[in-house]
Amino acid sequence: MNTKTYITALLLILLSACKVSKDMEKPQVALPETFRNAANSDTTSIADIQWKAFFTDASLQKLIDSAIAKNYDMQLALKNIEAAQLTLTQTKYAYLPDAKLQLGASINRPSDNSLNGLSLSQFLGKSYIEDYSTSVNFSWEADIWGKIRNQRSAALAAYLQTAEAKKAVQTTIVANVAQGFYNLLMLDAQLAIAKKNVLLNDSTLRIIKLQYNAGQVTALAVQQAEAQRLVAAQLVPQFEQAIALQENALSILAGSLPTRTERGTTLTAVTVSSNASTGIPSSMLARRPDVRSYELALNIANANVGIAKANMYPSLSITAAGGVNAFKASNWFNIPASLFGAVAGGIAQPLFQRKQLSTQYEVAKVNREKTVIQFRQSVLTAVGEVSDALVKIEKLKEQQTIASTRQSTLQQAISNADLLFRNGMATYLEVITAQGNVLQSELETAAIKKAQLAANVELYKALGGGWK
Repeated sequence: MNTKTYITALLLILLSACKVSKDMEKPQVALPETFRNAANSDTTSIADIQWKAFFTDASLQKLIDSAIAKNYDMQLALKNIEAAQLTLTQTKYAYLPDAKLQLGASINRPSDNSLNGLSLSQFLGKSYIEDYSTSVNFSWEADIWGKIRNQRSAALAAYLQTAEAKKAVQTTIVANVAQGFYNLLMLDAQLAIAKKNVLLNDSTLRIIKLQYNAGQVTALAVQQAEAQRLVAAQLVPQFEQAIALQENALSILAGSLPTRTERGTTLTAVTVSSNASTGIPSSMLARRPDVRSYELALNIANANVGIAKANMYPSLSITAAGGVNAFKASNWFNIPASLFGAVAGGIAQPLFQRKQLSTQYEVAKVNREKTVIQFRQSVLTAVGEVSDALVKIEKLKEQQTIASTRQSTLQQAISNADLLFRNGMATYLEVITAQGNVLQSELETAAIKKAQLAANVELYKALGGGWK
């Protein structure tokens, strides 16, 4: 009857188990209705496009594929997911009792002049006592205050964090490879511009040398023409060096040894996308892996608060042991005579631990507040990155229009200057100046085109694209 009463009381305690912490709601953050500099208020976003549909060049797709598969940061992210999965699986067994198999044998010889020694001599007729035991020991702590439940919640959030971290690594890889590839195309274009200008300067230099031999110009004209040619010639090894370094960087990013990067297109052939649909800011937060990671960090911090608070409350522990025990090896497994069993239960309430438990609880609450601040900061940063990319796209488009007009004007000017120079109606200085201006203008136009492509990549990444 007493046993039934104890079991009933225990069940009532377990059924009435309560959580000492509350689930924390997602903090409210101030979001604009639309992004600053957004061209439209369309609810669709380019971030919903898979990266293979956003980057259509076959060479770039191949490079990104290789980077996602072989990049070591990505491989580490996958291992982190694997480790977190194991930890999460382990927490599923937290409600089960601990069980240990214990096997022991001992011989104890007390002093002949001790009470135990005299008793052994009197009752057993020997000076030592043997003890042989085999038992299974169980221990179990009831999750009255939700400690184990919070531990599982923290493990689940940590696992989901590793998945978001993997997405963040992939978005970074996709963006870095794309920007590196576009930078490579720009360097190719600038190298071609430099070589073309070297040939143009060679032609001008030959004409000035002929005029010098004819006594029409001085040695100064030859020297200045030669100096202008060397300006363009010096750019050639600079661009070749930059190309090799960029190829090496792309190879390492793709998890390969440094080698030449294949490109099946040119900078002029790549079209700058005019689709800058951003969608609404709230949907961006759901796509950004870094924001989602901070949101999950809130779950972990809140679970830690619950665990710290539960440590301050009483804990109910139940232990049990059973097996065989004998004082002679020959009787060790003599069943049922050697069987034994024991069950015990206890409630422990922390009283004084030098204020450690209360301090841990207060620190956990402070850490939760810090996580809320970090979450809000990540949202602010995400919105800012989208706005930055949008203003870059808008202003680079204006710069590209101006640069293209300037380049066309200077190209026409150099044709006129060359024609006038050949007919003696323009000086060599006018020709050299026109050539220098064209060189600088063409290099700047290529750089602006690359910046436009990079800005589109930045917008795609800022909106949370690249991991699909």
